[in-house]
Amino acid sequence: MALSRNMKWFLWLIVLSLLLLIVVIVSSGFGAAEISPIKIVRIILNRLPFMNIDKDWGDSEELALMEWRLPRILIGVMVGGGLALAGVVFQALLRNPLADPYILGVSSGGSLGAVIAIMLGISTIREFPTLPVFAFLGALATVFLVYGIANVGGKSPTHILLLAGVIVNSFFSALIMFLVSIIKESETHRFLLWSMGNLSPVETKLTVTSMILIFTGGFILLFYSHTFNLLSLGEETAVELGVEVERVKKIAFVLASLITGACVSVCGIIGFVGLIVPHIVRMTIGADHRILMPASALMGAIFLVTADTIARTITSPAEIPVGVVTALCGAPFFIYLLRRKRTFS
Repeated sequence: MALSRNMKWFLWLIVLSLLLLIVVIVSSGFGAAEISPIKIVRIILNRLPFMNIDKDWGDSEELALMEWRLPRILIGVMVGGGLALAGVVFQALLRNPLADPYILGVSSGGSLGAVIAIMLGISTIREFPTLPVFAFLGALATVFLVYGIANVGGKSPTHILLLAGVIVNSFFSALIMFLVSIIKESETHRFLLWSMGNLSPVETKLTVTSMILIFTGGFILLFYSHTFNLLSLGEETAVELGVEVERVKKIAFVLASLITGACVSVCGIIGFVGLIVPHIVRMTIGADHRILMPASALMGAIFLVTADTIARTITSPAEIPVGVVTALCGAPFFIYLLRRKRTFS
């Protein structure tokens, strides 16, 4: 008996959720001192109320897992899911399979806003982390800047939109490098790592604030999944079917920028997650945004956690920025998509 579409979608989400759980547990074991998956589960369960498990691990193992590795991996889950979801939304709004927060310059704009806030000493106001706010404003301003540059006669051709994004991305990256070059020498290394993408744990308030913004923005966007399906048919068709296109586009642009800005404020610029993941999910599960969006968020989390595990272990005891790993994966993938799009256009 053939499974219904909803049942297939449900099973896909269950499979991806279980795969994410496995990746989180396995990734937690890699490091200077390896910890077995069974021991990881026992350590985590022992932290739960009313659980009292006989310890067969050392305090150093528990400290490394709970204070360093798991917080870093959970940031990867949050950021990977957020960037992948933002990528799906930008691709739906622009009806461009090559759209991505990084390629469009949105990540660089958010990063520039965050760097400016840090240098001005206003990343925290009255103990409230305002870094995500400035990153969001930078990301949102970049969206409208790129869209304005690419707009020709009321239309935004794909090649002009991509070119505008690349130019803005390069310009903002140069500004970031300039600002980094004039800060205190003791801070240079930290800023350079941040500008290349780094999932090292940050202060708890910033992480929690960013998590709330990402999950809230993503939850609201899920309600527009059916609307994104209609937009993929073309704006004129969507209007005929009762969609308030301009209103939806404004809301979605703001929320996607909010998610991107929140991600950037925590880990800096990480590219290509929003490009690679939606395409993989689209080819595997389908293009219906009702499944594409949640599945991409889960797959984005899996992808970024895996990439970060490679980044922090491949040159151990040293580590490389996770943005380097995603770029090494994403750049060839982007070239492949660009050539395929040109072939079939």
